[in-house]
Amino acid sequence: MDFKNFSIAIIRTLSSLPYSDDLSIIRKQIIRSATSVAANYRAVSRARSEKEKFAKIYIVVEEIDETQLWLEIIEELEYVNPEKNSIFKNRM
Repeated sequence: MDFKNFSIAIIRTLSSLPYSDDLSIIRKQIIRSATSVAANYRAVSRARSEKEKFAKIYIVVEEIDETQLWLEIIEELEYVNPEKNSIFKNRM
């Protein structure tokens, strides 16, 4: 998986959306969780033990789940069209 490019695509897409208070909150949450996936996935390769590797992978799974939740919310609020959002959901 290329979570780094996934994070960049999320940032670029969401940054192009117009400003509103509620969208701003959701946008920040999606960017935080998506970039956390990338950072923690990268950290797996630097794990010093199998336990540490497992813990990092578990964080990646949790952050992917959170990102999916926020993507569902932003789609249901109709800030992003379903076709564009499905591209992100299918890449995770």
